[in-house]
Amino acid sequence: MQEGINRLRQQSIANASLFIDGAWREAESGGRMDVISPIDGRIITTIADADRSDVDLAVAAARNAFKKGSWSKAAPAERRKVLLKLADLVESHALELAVLGVRDNGTEISMALKAEPASCAQTFRYYAEAIDKLYGEIAPTAPGILGLVHREPVGVVAAIVPWNFPMMIAAWKIAPALAAGNSVVLKPAEGASLTLLKLAELASRAGLPDGVLNVVTGRGAIAGEALGLSMDVDVLAFTGSGPVGRRLLEYSARSNLKRVYLELGGKSPNIVFADAPDLAKAAQVSMNGIFRNSGQVCVAGSRLLVEKSIHADFCAQLVALATDMRVGDPLDLRTQAGAVSSEAQLAKNLSHVESALAEGARLRGGGKRILQETGGFYMQPTVLEATPGMGIAREEVFGPVLTVIPFESEGEALQIANGTDYGLASAVWTGNLSRAHRMIRGLKAGVVHVNTYGGTDITVPLGGVKQSGNGHDKSLHAFEKYLDLKTAWIDLT
Repeated sequence: MQEGINRLRQQSIANASLFIDGAWREAESGGRMDVISPIDGRIITTIADADRSDVDLAVAAARNAFKKGSWSKAAPAERRKVLLKLADLVESHALELAVLGVRDNGTEISMALKAEPASCAQTFRYYAEAIDKLYGEIAPTAPGILGLVHREPVGVVAAIVPWNFPMMIAAWKIAPALAAGNSVVLKPAEGASLTLLKLAELASRAGLPDGVLNVVTGRGAIAGEALGLSMDVDVLAFTGSGPVGRRLLEYSARSNLKRVYLELGGKSPNIVFADAPDLAKAAQVSMNGIFRNSGQVCVAGSRLLVEKSIHADFCAQLVALATDMRVGDPLDLRTQAGAVSSEAQLAKNLSHVESALAEGARLRGGGKRILQETGGFYMQPTVLEATPGMGIAREEVFGPVLTVIPFESEGEALQIANGTDYGLASAVWTGNLSRAHRMIRGLKAGVVHVNTYGGTDITVPLGGVKQSGNGHDKSLHAFEKYLDLKTAWIDLT
């Protein structure tokens, strides 16, 4: 496989256009943006820089396709056939898609293969198989009345997705939206657009009608704002930062009150009790749970809470594992952690470390930029000991930075764990079944792992509480965002 990766690494990448109404087109302004690979800091291609007129054109194409009904009114079995074909095409192009994505955003190839094309194909296949198994309802009304509840597609869905796992997260949103019969306008992140443009091409080859899936690349402040303010977008689904999520809610209020669903990241607690069944496993999994993909994972276990009686030994074990972690060329199958997505993100990560040290945190390992001679953006896995009130223990870094905090009791662990504005993921390591259930009940998070971290699949929902967002990606519950309920009240007398 490494030989195939090396061959694809050398391929030139054509300058990318917008995909609107089944065709490639340049931005109205002619604007373009450089795509800089975090592997070596070099420009590998350019993408179109859409403005509001381009977004309006894409939304109009989506609305026209929805009204035309070739997709929205197609039988579920017909939509199923196309989406299954798309899943097959993604799988057949998996290596090409994975390498393209790694050149764009720096994820290590071993993770990218599973988390990007493989996950994307699985997601499309899941929702394709599910859509013809959703039924309406008959309400238990009074005699002489027939109450029917119909499920209908909402219309035009806008999806704005981040740069860390663009194919996986986009599929979580557009697969159920398309399966339900909607049309979609997808805006990738500026730093990770290439695989999603390829996905649009594959969708067209699979038989998706023109205008049903449109992809507009561009800046969030322009193209993203245009989607948020559009009067003809019915639902907007977003994964990204809290400040942007707030702006999208404001745009909804200023426009047509479109429904906005947000997944906004977190500062997820990973809690290790002294009675954990396998502390060596806990250390290894905890390390992967924060340092894989250079910590650029929404559910990353970035706060490690360790019971005080084992704190010193566990910390030492974890630091040793982090020190031995292979960080480097993300297109090398031996690499365990690839590049930080951009130079700007790397600077933010290092700034967080500097601020933590100034506040009194103790650096146990890492904390520096490495491999600068490559021109790329790489950072050592970093372990900091801190107290719960420090900024580094409360603010999302979105980089390879782990904060370790000791605790003495179950109650204190819960207090620290719940003591942030976030509530996306969490974990607890314990051999006590009763404690595990108490912690599941007590943790304010959308996901609670027990004796593992990061394990999940498409069958279970992902969503946050508090300022980690609302609504759910994944599982059958994702359909709830993209289907409207319509009641029919029929007098039979």
